[in-house]
Amino acid sequence: MLNLVLFGPPGAGKGTQSEKLISKYQLVHISTGDLFRAHIKNQTPLGLRVSQLIAEGELVPDQITIDMLEEEIDRNPGAKGFVFDGFPRTIPQAIELDKFLEGKGSKVDGVIALDVEKEELVKRVALRQLETGRVDDQADKLQKRIDEYFNKIILVLPYYEEQKKLTKINGIGEIDEIFGKLCEVIDQY
Repeated sequence: MLNLVLFGPPGAGKGTQSEKLISKYQLVHISTGDLFRAHIKNQTPLGLRVSQLIAEGELVPDQITIDMLEEEIDRNPGAKGFVFDGFPRTIPQAIELDKFLEGKGSKVDGVIALDVEKEELVKRVALRQLETGRVDDQADKLQKRIDEYFNKIILVLPYYEEQKKLTKINGIGEIDEIFGKLCEVIDQY
């Protein structure tokens, strides 16, 4: 089983690259953002709570995120592995993910961080917001999400660096060029 964590701020290309990775390596993509949006769309009680938090530009509490993630993993018992996109966002989440996977006889094999400068992120997300209309991409919420990544979420990277699982890749360039770099790293696992 191959389990990857894909890190990067909003607009770094995690979703785009995840699509290519799941196709090539036949992995299941788990995006906490997609899970949240599905719950919101279906107006589940969880979705209503998540909607309120996202509208305020806040992160969803760890336990809600972890419960949703575990539920999604359990739905895919025959998976060849997973690409975790947008998770973990905190060291406690990273520890819980390790414990959960260990309980399933698995582990996080590698963590890849897509590095993109803030100015580029703003341009990319502005374009995405025009195309998709995602509420969390609106300018007033975007800066808060970018700051959240660079001030808090990025602090998870040393946790994986200590385990020698972290690789950083420049996320600026052609999509296929970046994908090639990702594959070079993944093929070493």
